[in-house]
Amino acid sequence: MSPPSLLRRLAAIVYDTLLLVSVLFVATALMLPFNAGQAISPLYRGYYWLYLLTISFLFYGWFWTHGGQTLGLRAWKMRVATSEGQRISWRQALVRFGVAILSWSCFGLGFLWSLFDAQKRCWHDRLSHTTLFYQPPQKED
Repeated sequence: MSPPSLLRRLAAIVYDTLLLVSVLFVATALMLPFNAGQAISPLYRGYYWLYLLTISFLFYGWFWTHGGQTLGLRAWKMRVATSEGQRISWRQALVRFGVAILSWSCFGLGFLWSLFDAQKRCWHDRLSHTTLFYQPPQKED
């Protein structure tokens, strides 16, 4: 197994973003009855964003800790694991998620880091002690 290219990583992120947006739509719909079907008031907007952030973490954390693949990672033949190839812990998933947000908030610098890293790791790979592996399809003889 080898590290994936940045382009492959970004393609998986696009897939996962489409799925996550639909999950967040459902999560928002579940909140509407508690707000009389109205939009989230400014008083509770901070809690709403925290709720969506929690849902997002649970989405990624579940997939990463249970098989290491989101839909996007599966489609692009990648898997998140420890350096030894084991499943990651929820703590590692939390660090990975948080640092990935930081990576994006720095104009993607944490992802661009993989272009210069000898092992093609991003900030969130390094700080969470996880690795993204590319699993090319097996050729049949």
